[in-house]
Amino acid sequence: MAVYYSKEKVASIVSEYGGDKNTGNVEAQVALLTYRIESLSAHLRINQKDHSTRRALLTMVGQRKSLLSYYAKKDIYKYRALIEKLGLRK
Repeated sequence: MAVYYSKEKVASIVSEYGGDKNTGNVEAQVALLTYRIESLSAHLRINQKDHSTRRALLTMVGQRKSLLSYYAKKDIYKYRALIEKLGLRK
């Protein structure tokens, strides 16, 4: 399933988390992955037998997990602020 997001939505997420146009920033990458994961999760609630989307979702979750572990090693205070801002853990 190829879902393409509008440039405006991607730009708003990047500007909020990564600065002006810095899409390579770890915070921006995690925020974009979180947005995509949430939208795929909503899709899978409706289409429960869509296994290719489920596999893509698990790939994205693993990628986000590795980025977050890197960010935790790099700067623990910014990591904690990011997961609180995104609402990833309770």
